[in-house]
Amino acid sequence: MVYLAFILHMHQPYYKNLRTGEAELPWARLHGTKDYLDMALLLDEFPDVHQTFNIVPSLFEQLEDYAAGGLTDKFLRLTQKRATELTPDEKKFIRDNFFSADLNHIVAVHPRYYELFLKKHDDYDLSDQDYLDLQVWFNLSWIDPYFRSGLAELRALVKKGRYFSEEDKAVVVAKQFGILKEILPAYKRLQDEGKLEVSISPYFHPILPLLFSSFAARDANPHTPLPKLIFSQPQDAIWHVKESVRYYREHFGDAAVGMWPSEQALSMEILPMLAKAGLSWIVTDEAMLWNTVKKVHRDGRLLYRPYAVRSSNGPLTVLFRDKYLSDLIGFEYQHWRSKDAVDNFMYHILKIHEYFGDEDCLVTVALDGENAWEYYRNDGRDFLRALYQRLSESTYTRAVTVREYLRKHDVRHSLPAMATGSWIHGTLNKWMGHPAKNAAWECLAQARQLVTPEQLKDERIMKQIHILEGSDWFWWYGDKNAAFDELYRLHLKNFYHFIGKEPPQVLDQSLDPTEPY
Repeated sequence: MVYLAFILHMHQPYYKNLRTGEAELPWARLHGTKDYLDMALLLDEFPDVHQTFNIVPSLFEQLEDYAAGGLTDKFLRLTQKRATELTPDEKKFIRDNFFSADLNHIVAVHPRYYELFLKKHDDYDLSDQDYLDLQVWFNLSWIDPYFRSGLAELRALVKKGRYFSEEDKAVVVAKQFGILKEILPAYKRLQDEGKLEVSISPYFHPILPLLFSSFAARDANPHTPLPKLIFSQPQDAIWHVKESVRYYREHFGDAAVGMWPSEQALSMEILPMLAKAGLSWIVTDEAMLWNTVKKVHRDGRLLYRPYAVRSSNGPLTVLFRDKYLSDLIGFEYQHWRSKDAVDNFMYHILKIHEYFGDEDCLVTVALDGENAWEYYRNDGRDFLRALYQRLSESTYTRAVTVREYLRKHDVRHSLPAMATGSWIHGTLNKWMGHPAKNAAWECLAQARQLVTPEQLKDERIMKQIHILEGSDWFWWYGDKNAAFDELYRLHLKNFYHFIGKEPPQVLDQSLDPTEPY
């Protein structure tokens, strides 16, 4: 039997500005209405398909803040403002930003939304009604098709298409918040019913080996240029893990079992603290297995099984994802017809079954649970329903949660140690080594050194530091992502404000200059 462990990773950066209490970007809210709830509810249709959803607590903290009415963002404020009262600057912002969605699969499938897009690019003046329709369509298009067709009020608005009223807009916003309120309760219900397992990542999604020491980047790739200031704060890494475990217990009522280390980044140094936190399994990329066993060519008999790895605080079970199957879903099948994509995936699973014969094996398919679907037709729902139907009917494979597989199968293989690295080429170079990434680390190391023993007790100061340790800022440096550069520097400036010091002048300009390196 081929046991198939789907692990879907739900993650967005921390957009909330701790000084203003407002999110600087809307993506936690919008992904909340498009991805997190419908993905879970789909499992109700297929009771034999069990999955693991990995959540990042800092994302779900933001979703809870929105749902409780305690968090807003500029996009939401300008949505809720009457179209006839918008200032010229606010209209420009809406015109520039309210088409932020995939053109082919989101904007163009709605005739009125696409019409407004063409008006913008043909430099037409938009009327007050145009702006009102754009306010509605931007938010409506980011609500998953499952809810747009399943909720009568939204279905009526899609059919109406244009000439929306302020009351119509209020309906869309109300439904957004209704969806956000249901996410965590749905996850808990499905986990209690055995259809879903919830695993966690470290709280603000840091690269744990790099929090322990910048030298981890050299362990993964000896040629990596290091920042001028070495960052080494093991206690911060421990905080992210412990706080994540606390969040899980608070919201799900029992002890956390599994963890997706941020970006599947591992080193031997972090394993003891994961074991000490009570975790029993973790997942990483197959590149980490090949780097560990020093094998150049893929070997299914080594890949499709869990391993025990010992640490000073006890053993951990490590799963290695099938990179190629995961990437087919994450990046390739979006270009295929749903039936052809499902046929191809099931063909791969059949070949694995034939390879193992009567032996059981565990195939781990782990991927981003949100970003891929907007490039699929119908937000991926057609593909997923067809795939789950085939899995339900299959006699040679069974979709399981990691927890249920490990409960019934002994871990019979072990590794004496683990290589250092991540899912990106088995190294840590996506987060350290580039001049802009290293400049960001140097700013963080300088700020962290300023924290006094007394300030360690200040929750707001330390929360700001922990936000700055998130992986996303360093991921995007080197790619000229102005929005993330600005947000990272904003978080740093807030930190200096909280400790009563003037921010360094270097934070007044981009850490990722336009000149080529």
